[in-house]
Amino acid sequence: MRVVSKFGGTSLGNGDRVNRAADSIAAVVEADHEVAVVASAMGSTTDYLLDSITFDADDADRAEIVSMGERTSVRMLKAALAARGIDAVFLEPGDEDWPIVTNARGEVDVEETKQRTKVLTDRLDGIVPIITGFLAQDHAGNVTTLGRGGSDMTAVLLGNYMNADEVVIVTDVEGVMTGDPRVVEGARNVGQITVDELRNLSFRGAEVIAPSALGYKIEGLSVRVVHYQHGDLLSGGTTIEGQFEKLIDLRDEPLACITLAGRSVRNQHGVLSRLSGTLSDQDINIDAVASGMDSITFYVDQELTERVETLLHDVVIEDQRLSSVTVEDEIAVVRVTGGELPNQPGVISNIVNPLAGAHINVHDIITSATSVALFVDWDDGEETLEIIQEEFSQ
Repeated sequence: MRVVSKFGGTSLGNGDRVNRAADSIAAVVEADHEVAVVASAMGSTTDYLLDSITFDADDADRAEIVSMGERTSVRMLKAALAARGIDAVFLEPGDEDWPIVTNARGEVDVEETKQRTKVLTDRLDGIVPIITGFLAQDHAGNVTTLGRGGSDMTAVLLGNYMNADEVVIVTDVEGVMTGDPRVVEGARNVGQITVDELRNLSFRGAEVIAPSALGYKIEGLSVRVVHYQHGDLLSGGTTIEGQFEKLIDLRDEPLACITLAGRSVRNQHGVLSRLSGTLSDQDINIDAVASGMDSITFYVDQELTERVETLLHDVVIEDQRLSSVTVEDEIAVVRVTGGELPNQPGVISNIVNPLAGAHINVHDIITSATSVALFVDWDDGEETLEIIQEEFSQ
């Protein structure tokens, strides 16, 4: 079995935790498994170094300065493993066997990195490489960085390109929890979660694994998150399943757009619950919901239009906070799923501007952390699909 294990800053925060990390790595080696290690900067070293740069430093100097946290961590872990009789070697940018290379745009050079990673993989027999997380180097040999969460990206990227069986992210949380244990009682660990689910949670504040890392997870590569106190790299925590694929699709059947108006309805508690509950009680699925200050819109199967309108009209009559319901049918929806779409600057304009150029009216845009849904006239659906597919193929 081949394992890539990443130790976060908290898990290397002091000497005792470095010893705990070394013990867990040694146990994997003693079980006759191959292991490569990715190390973050100890504790809050990177933040300290960044805060200390109170002068006008260029990007190259900043990268060199902040790299010192990871450079220290890999030396500490190498020494701790050597004390346990483990043959280990640390790798940092500038080393002959350094694997991760970035191009002129600061992005990972996939082909070069794959080739270098293969060389590193061939060295795994009997040796534990300890790699600085977060860091990379460009083709000129200058130190570069992978951005926020770069150590997670380093680990999953290497796990992918090294054909590892599993990537283990060692951090200060018990994997993915059902809720924030600092806020809710009875929060417990989630044993398995999909990439799609976790990406949405990660973009909305769950500090489990950096969203950018999940783009390198492929089917067949297990990624697991464990607490540093667990001490066992081969079990426990939360397993992240599947892989994230970019998908652009047009819904096969048309939708109806049911809009309810009400003064400041967004600020009226319980209105959305009552409306959606009315539909749920009749086993009616809601494809999407959009809201404004004075309106709530439901998108449902067009074949259910009259039934839904009647049900919601009854609520309007009973609830004085609502004034009217109206229907528009023959609506198409094109969904773009994949990557970190709403977090990419300009992604919405890159979608909408070509549609405006084609004189296609967009009724609604609904975004999540990993998808964008565009609602247009049914007759414009196929052309909208073609335009968006062309945009994302470039």
